[in-house]
Amino acid sequence: MAGIGVSGIQPGFGEPGPGDGPGPGGAAERYEGGEARSSGSVLRLTLATFIENKLAVAGLAILVLLVLFCFVGPHIYVTDQKTLNPAFSNYGPSGKHLLGTDGEGFDVLGRLMVAGQSSIEIGMAAGVAAAVFGTLYGAVSAVAGGLVDAVLMRLVDALYSLPTLFLLILLSTIFSPNLPLMIAVLSFIAWLGPARLVRGEALTLRTREYVQAVKVAGGTQRRIVVRHIVPNAIGTIMVNTSFLIADAILILAALSYLGLGLPNTTPTWGGMLSNGVNVIFDGYWWQIYPAGIAIVLTVIAFNFIGDALRDSLDVRLQQR
Repeated sequence: MAGIGVSGIQPGFGEPGPGDGPGPGGAAERYEGGEARSSGSVLRLTLATFIENKLAVAGLAILVLLVLFCFVGPHIYVTDQKTLNPAFSNYGPSGKHLLGTDGEGFDVLGRLMVAGQSSIEIGMAAGVAAAVFGTLYGAVSAVAGGLVDAVLMRLVDALYSLPTLFLLILLSTIFSPNLPLMIAVLSFIAWLGPARLVRGEALTLRTREYVQAVKVAGGTQRRIVVRHIVPNAIGTIMVNTSFLIADAILILAALSYLGLGLPNTTPTWGGMLSNGVNVIFDGYWWQIYPAGIAIVLTVIAFNFIGDALRDSLDVRLQQR
């Protein structure tokens, strides 16, 4: 009997079967602690499945272009984003200012690049941090079971009952806004979703044969969580992380609109939207549309990539 997925179990707990050896993709399987493990074809198969998804490739291309635009663009299109220049406020697009200027005299295109740096950094850091903590929290809760599971999930339910926007406003008001704090505030609430999702997935996975075999072989709960529950729930985690990053960028924009985001010395796309709303009826469209389009493109890109990663990392969808 050949190996089952990434963490399948062989008869005889690690003894090679008649079908073992190099597979069709040229990758051999090795056995460690009663587990069959692929040693080369998984990454290639995952990448091939991802590339087949045209929307995923488009999303990845958009994300790469946005990153280059935000982090490389300021070195090519050099502008002063620190000194106020009211004499040049609300200028329309021209050869000197490709997207015009805002009410404080800042070049909008240059500010769009700099604002994208903090927006992307906060969104990705908050989303990844929330996903990592929520994943471990939910997996440990499901594997532990009993009283531990009940207590941990009641804590999640209690936090879920609090109005999210109210809690974010409260935390942003209590503490002085800065980059690390905004990441902590956004991830403080976001981890609840992954915790519930991973717990539900783990409750199913922990009854699988390979998990039971690891228990019989003396495997610890830590090994079960890290080597079996989390890897087999990776599709759910990846999709949810993409939404978490998109949500973090949108929530940051909402907080900036309410005046509770980062200070003006650290521009964000949400802050640009907030400032642009005040003058949109004056015809200064260049102060709101570019930032809005950048947010929409970023959210779409992460959603496309997350959906494709779900298909690529799901072992059942790879076997075609």
